[in-house]
Amino acid sequence: MSWGTELWDQFENLDKHTQWGIDFVERYAKFVKERLEIEQNYAKQLRNLVKKYCPKRSKDEEPRFTSCLSFYSILNELNDYAGQREVVAEEMAHKVYGELMRYSQDLKTERKHHLQEGRKAQQHLDQCWKQMDNSKKKFERECREAEKSQITYERLDNDFNATKSEVEKAKNQLYVRTHMVDESKNEYASQLQNFNTEQWNHFNKAIPHIFKNLQDMDERRTVKLGETYRSFAEAERRVVPIISKCLEGMVSAAKAVDERRDSTIVVESFKSGFDPPVDFPFEDYSQNLSRTGSDGTISNTPKVDRDVSSGPRSDPKHTMSRTKNKLWLFGKKPKAPSLEDFSHLPPEQRRKRLQQRIDELNRELQKEQEQRDALNKMKDVYEKNPQMGDPSSLQPKISETICNMEKLRSEIHKNETWLSEVEGKQSSRGDRRHSADNHHHTPQGRESPEGSYTDDTSQEHHTPHHRSAPTHPNPDPHEFDDEFDDDDPLPVIGHCKALYSFDGQNEGTLVMAEDEVLYIIEEDKGDGWTRARKQSGEEGYVPTSYVEITMERNSKGS
Repeated sequence: MSWGTELWDQFENLDKHTQWGIDFVERYAKFVKERLEIEQNYAKQLRNLVKKYCPKRSKDEEPRFTSCLSFYSILNELNDYAGQREVVAEEMAHKVYGELMRYSQDLKTERKHHLQEGRKAQQHLDQCWKQMDNSKKKFERECREAEKSQITYERLDNDFNATKSEVEKAKNQLYVRTHMVDESKNEYASQLQNFNTEQWNHFNKAIPHIFKNLQDMDERRTVKLGETYRSFAEAERRVVPIISKCLEGMVSAAKAVDERRDSTIVVESFKSGFDPPVDFPFEDYSQNLSRTGSDGTISNTPKVDRDVSSGPRSDPKHTMSRTKNKLWLFGKKPKAPSLEDFSHLPPEQRRKRLQQRIDELNRELQKEQEQRDALNKMKDVYEKNPQMGDPSSLQPKISETICNMEKLRSEIHKNETWLSEVEGKQSSRGDRRHSADNHHHTPQGRESPEGSYTDDTSQEHHTPHHRSAPTHPNPDPHEFDDEFDDDDPLPVIGHCKALYSFDGQNEGTLVMAEDEVLYIIEEDKGDGWTRARKQSGEEGYVPTSYVEITMERNSKGS
């Protein structure tokens, strides 16, 4: 349906309608702009959220639990998801909002041109109508004047008193007026014919053509809106497959959580290698009491107690002292200062920490080497092309890098020496125990007697066999008073020779010199300490790894 034939007389309404169409385009463009700003803010907030919860430490220091790794995978997928929201915003900004704003400016220019043509055509028709109307009015005036002249001539021609000259004058006036009437009549007829022609052209040619252009413009605007609606949806639909992959990655990360593997990591990270505590023996204090009852008296002592009491008498005070130490399994163990060589840790934990430090130092050394190589390449470029820079300016940085490499190599060598010392001592100590006594357990204590077992509070639940004296920095002195105030001295079960000197700074330990021979009165229970007695009678604990032990099964005491 054509606007030119149906709406030939609605120029003003079409003017308003086309203006509304442009306003609607700009309104939709504003909607798209606010929509993409929402996407941009959403993506920004997602990225900030990911940044907030990303680990601050390096990957090597992060926990290796599958639950942690899966969470970090989800953070990475969410970061990619935020990137896709930014893609949506960018597509909307360029292919929808930007396109609409450019098209709106083109519409305004085109509409202005068509309306100007319409107004010019209307002005031309109005001008023709005015000319025709003026000629019509002139013709009307001339006819009235001619009628007046005719009346005057007829009146004088019938008046006998009128002179001949007066009659001639009136006759001439009538002739002039009649001639002017004929001229105005012809002019009016000409103007009327011209106006009718212009009016026909206006409503049958000019206005239909202008209105058709306006109709084409409005229809193109409608089509453009439909295209931008589609682009608006496509901007998001294009990223749906990638977003789906991000969500699938999150689901895969959730499926990767493995509770068994995490439990294994906990064991490998915190195990000390010590054995759990043994059962407490029953100590029968009624053995020396004389019974007045008959032989048939029922004893309240359970069978297991009688069986236990038949064995050698244990030291109750010493047993209770060890019991206090075992309570560290569920208590908070005092910490000792952390040593550079990790000698305060049990052997297995010390080996792991040393190996971890060596790996870190090797990575730092690799970085320094890469930086040195890059600086040397840059120096070569500067030497070949002096205009690019001064080669001598790089020398201080190269020297600093080389110095750092030397320091790192020295640190690596020092830690490797400690590591080989730990591995060698563990191996030699196990061989020595095996050769000396097949029934003596290989101790898994620490390499150095100073301080407590570990500076990691997480280790406190896995080291139940350490003793108070050698492991506490500030032990309770009454505990050792209880241990060593026995009325009957413990029997000698072997002897040992000191491989190294030991200062015995902690309370409950025994000072010994290298090559000194001591009596053994209590075996290593797996905590790395052996109870010994000097020939002078002084008793205390010495590090098992510091002595060479020979067990004597048939010894009779000191």
